[in-house]
Order: sequence, then C-alpha cells, then structure tokens
Amino acid sequence: MGFRVVIPARYQSTRLPAKALRLIAGKTMICHVVERALESHAKQIVVATDDQRIVDAVAHLPITTCLTAREHKTGTDRIAEVIEKLSWSEQEIVVNLQGDEPLMPASLVNQVADDLEQHTDAKVTTLVMPIENKATLFDPNVVKVVLDQQGYALYFSRAPIPWHRDQYANSATENFENLPKHGDYLRHIGLYAYRAGFIQQFVTWSASLLEQVESLEQLRVLSHGDKIHVSLAKQPPGHGVDTEADLAKVAQILES
Repeated sequence: MGFRVVIPARYQSTRLPAKALRLIAGKTMICHVVERALESHAKQIVVATDDQRIVDAVAHLPITTCLTAREHKTGTDRIAEVIEKLSWSEQEIVVNLQGDEPLMPASLVNQVADDLEQHTDAKVTTLVMPIENKATLFDPNVVKVVLDQQGYALYFSRAPIPWHRDQYANSATENFENLPKHGDYLRHIGLYAYRAGFIQQFVTWSASLLEQVESLEQLRVLSHGDKIHVSLAKQPPGHGVDTEADLAKVAQILES
C-alpha cells in the first residue's frame, strides 16, 4: 500500500539553535534528512515546520512542505496537523523521520514501514540495536527497551533495563567493566511508523504518568494498552545531531 514520510522540523531547538538550518558539508541539515527520505520507497515526503526559512531551504527538492503551528510540543503533534491538512485516510502508513537524523539509512525507513504493514495488530512500529558496552547501557540519554517473546515492547526506559539483580546487587555499577551475560540489552532508535488514524487518536490523549516521569512519548501508547512492535534494525542508524559535538562528528562523516 506504500507509505508516506513526515519530517517534523521546528526552527527553535533548546541545545542547538536553528538546528535544521545548520550547514553540514555544504548543505543544511534538513536537506540531508530529506535526501535520506528520497532514497526510501516513500510515495510522498512532507517537511512539517513552523518556519518559512525551513520551507525555503527545501524548496528545490521534490517534496511537499507544510507550515504548521508554532505551539506544537512534539513532532507527533505536528504530524497530526499534516494529516488533517492533507486529508490522508486513516489507513495511511506514516513514518516519522526526525529532522535531526541526516545519516538515517533509507533502508531503515523502509523497514519500519514494512513492519507496520506486516503487523496489523500493532499501533506503532519502531527499531532497536543491541547495546554492547556499559557506558551506553547506563547513559540516560540512550533509551532502552524490553520486549516480549513476540517482539512487542513491554517497557521503554532511560534506566538500564533489564536490571541484572545478581550482578549489580552488592557493588557499584561503575566497578563493572563488562555487560552482564544474557541481558539482551537493546537501544531504541527514534524512528516510528504508525497509521494516520492512530496518530489523530493519540494526540487527543493526555500524557501518561509514565511518559511524564521518563519523558518518553511512546509510553503513552503502552499506558493505553496498545501494542508497539519492535524489530532489530538491519543496519546501524547513523549519528543524530543534538549538540555542536554531534554536528562536527556528522560533518566529518559526510565530508569524508
């Protein structure tokens, strides 16, 4: 049935002002993200933004742009406005590609959309990668997830889950150099697919207590008893951009 990609890109950002328009290897970041989306199988790509300068930055690319309200708190809220303005059907599969992911492989955009089409009982699909070192496991900026035996999310957290009780029981975690055996630790990749009708429903729900505590929007889905199917990414997702250091690292990769 095909799918559509929406790239939410607001002008203001807390840690990196005007992030979408920062230059990386001679192009704005938003242009790099759009180019990744154009490499996918998407039948339509929409940049959803609150600023005309971002619209102008991608005007030369074969995509759709949509000016959305400035007061949206999340990218999902911005996507919901796009769905309403463009009158998409409830069954349309929509991939949320973050506007600060200039290295996201198109294969992962395809993968998350295909996964939703295959799992009709899931409201959302997303991807993970294995965690291979302790620093990543204990980094609160890295979101972890635990799954059931069918690959559906049980819980997302900034904490190191599952917690290995026996190994961590009597000593400080910093004393351990290696990950516990049989932990199956997974790092969440912030790439989502959902059906348009579900997004319209989702944004009417209040933030759940768990969502507020962890500051993780996907916990609102689980708190309402809906399913999120999770797949192992077929390749690494590339480096996202949140800080000046991230920007420099991505620039080095693209310039090489």
